[in-house]
Amino acid sequence: MTQNSTTPIPPVATEGQDPRYADVDIWPVASVLDALVESQMSAIAAVRAATPALECAVNSALPRLLAGGRLFYVGAGTSGRIGMQDGVELLPTFGWAPERLVLLLAGGRNAVHQAAEGAEDREDVARSDIMAHDPGPDDVVLGIAASGSTPYTCAAVGAARAVGSLTIGIACNRHGRLLDVAEQGIAVVTGPEVISGSTRLKAGTAQKAALNLISTTLMIRMGHAYRGQMVDMRVVNAKLRQRACRMVRNLSGCTERQAFDALEATGFNVKRAVMIRSGIPMDQVEALLVAHDGNLRSILGQAGAPRQAVNGPE
Repeated sequence: MTQNSTTPIPPVATEGQDPRYADVDIWPVASVLDALVESQMSAIAAVRAATPALECAVNSALPRLLAGGRLFYVGAGTSGRIGMQDGVELLPTFGWAPERLVLLLAGGRNAVHQAAEGAEDREDVARSDIMAHDPGPDDVVLGIAASGSTPYTCAAVGAARAVGSLTIGIACNRHGRLLDVAEQGIAVVTGPEVISGSTRLKAGTAQKAALNLISTTLMIRMGHAYRGQMVDMRVVNAKLRQRACRMVRNLSGCTERQAFDALEATGFNVKRAVMIRSGIPMDQVEALLVAHDGNLRSILGQAGAPRQAVNGPE
């Protein structure tokens, strides 16, 4: 929508200049670092203030994802790359299925390694990009934009909302268009940067923290964590094998040898290994996982669940 020339345009707070930092280029290094640290702390404070909106987003997204929906991350530039990082890390950390993750960055893959600033203006490309993935009512679309006005992000989110997807917009400017385009807008207001307009600084921190809170809480509520452990972690190297072994030992009380044997028997799947070492027969593991939607606490706490001593001979 084109604004009338007489209509005042709300200031973009993230593009403002804080007079406190006008001479930052001649400050001692220690003072520069202190200012940057202070700004990072204020970013986290802004995220904490947005906790009620984050809670609403999680509660709205959870039933859709439990029904098999996908997670979409949409953004441009720094915001888009922050979204990609958050999304990609769900795969190894929580065992999130790759086919249930869609990452859209203005400018495509080339924009991951180099700036493609002009791409963020292409609303037509944004609509085409997201509709190519056929978003539906069970899908959750996270749009991220520091200014809240990025055309690519707004257009993609608007297109997904039009077909019934849950759309959540995260912006660091209270008047951002994205907050209105999305079904649920989350304002994480960070204000001017130490270096004016460089939203890779505290705005970037705030966006990453907000996404961390949303995605991690969703994974916890969906049963991908148990007793503070990453029980759906993908075990892909020696370090993670050791971590998996420690998790099985801690969660079931077995010995290291027993933990390793259970992991080998389950293809190094922590959740299944814990079930076995908790006394659940191997031939019942898969059925219980299905019946309890993969929730280990529910499985181990169910009435009459098979149990046996877990510290028998190695």
